[in-house]
Amino acid sequence: MLAGPELLGSITLTGRPGLDEAGRRLFERAATVTALLLLLGRSVAQTEDRVRGELLGDLLSPSADPGGLAVRARRLGVDLDRPHALFVLHSDTVPRPRLLTAAAHHARERRGLAGVHHDHAVLLALSEAPGADAARLAAALGRSVGAPVTVGAARAGDGAGGPHAAHAEALRCLSTLRALGRAGDGSTLADLGFLGVLLGDRADLSGFVRTVLGPVLDYDARRGSDLVGTLRVYFATGMSQARAKEALHVHVNTVVQRLDRIGRLLGPDWQSPDRSLELQLALRLHQVSAPEAPAAPTAPGPASGPASGPASGPAPGPAPA
Repeated sequence: MLAGPELLGSITLTGRPGLDEAGRRLFERAATVTALLLLLGRSVAQTEDRVRGELLGDLLSPSADPGGLAVRARRLGVDLDRPHALFVLHSDTVPRPRLLTAAAHHARERRGLAGVHHDHAVLLALSEAPGADAARLAAALGRSVGAPVTVGAARAGDGAGGPHAAHAEALRCLSTLRALGRAGDGSTLADLGFLGVLLGDRADLSGFVRTVLGPVLDYDARRGSDLVGTLRVYFATGMSQARAKEALHVHVNTVVQRLDRIGRLLGPDWQSPDRSLELQLALRLHQVSAPEAPAAPTAPGPASGPASGPASGPAPGPAPA
């Protein structure tokens, strides 16, 4: 099936040895009609893609009218009040028009928008988990175009102003992925750990601390222990168990037990260079953001006379592991 020199597809007839002259002419006409239908469908899709691309370009412009954009989006079946993510796409080898065509196909499937902005193919689509969706989108586009596609993503806020605010963050994420040599991958800044904290305008510091230290924080909250404090001292003393036990005033076996518990909570690679760097940054953020504990009330003394000295009794034992 041809449109001028362009091959649109092929029709194959099976199950019979051959065709007579009338059957051959009928088969050729079927190919012509099918080619016309394919051209018509492609023309309609290209027109719709162009309209959607123009809307996306306006959404990414800082001077657009949010009210008018919301109305235009609803006409195209896009509800900007639902959670969306913005995906910025890049491939070192695939021409941008071909990448945009693949992105537009995904936009139609996901009731989203695709277009070109600042020399990059961009996709706006419904997403509850932008990081996971970016990774899946990178894999799917890579299969479609036959080459690695890198995807930087950011959560778009509610309303017509959300995509514009998310574009710069998604673009920074894309640049970071490329700098890290992660071609063909997809991510958000939040999924890049401490690099996302350093590079993001809207970095969720408490979310980063929770992601990195969550199991240890939860354990301390349940058990009344202070594994976070042990971890902080361990790193502050150069990851030396001997110096840590002196700073904590406990037996070295207690330090070993606590570190073993921390390893079970965080995973076996928690002392690797990358993980330890993330942990130390999260510990510092947790330290400066945690509210100070209120001072313990002083027990009332006797009505007259000096305050009593320290109470006698056995010294407290080591903190629980």
